Amino acid sequence: MVQTTNRFFDEVARLMNDAAGVAQGVRREFETLFRSQAERWLRDLDVVKREEFEAVKDMARIAREENEALKTRVAALEATLAGMQARSAAPAAPPAPPSSGPAGAAPGGSFPDSSPVPPLGPINPGSF
Repeated sequence: MVQTTNRFFDEVARLMNDAAGVAQGVRREFETLFRSQAERWLRDLDVVKREEFEAVKDMARIAREENEALKTRVAALEATLAGMQARSAAPAAPPAPPSSGPAGAAPGGSFPDSSPVPPLGPINPGSF
């Protein structure tokens, strides 16, 4: 009777071993199927890869830094331009006291058609 019991247990052990092998095969097949399905979903969603995201993030950071530098440069140029315009609009000499000049002269001793400051022409921002 000892041999019968061992044979029974051997058969049960072999059956369990086969069942475990089948279960592992099913698990591997399921993992493969799930992975391929997940990859297909991600491709369909147009999700970017991490490397691409990091590259675009670096490009955006560099563009922001360049933008800030250009803002600073434009502000400095505008300040320079405003200073140049203020200097050119300031009177060249203090006004002269009223005098009795030639006939038809405007008060202040200058002729009505003359101007102490020549008119400004167009300003070219690229000349600075």
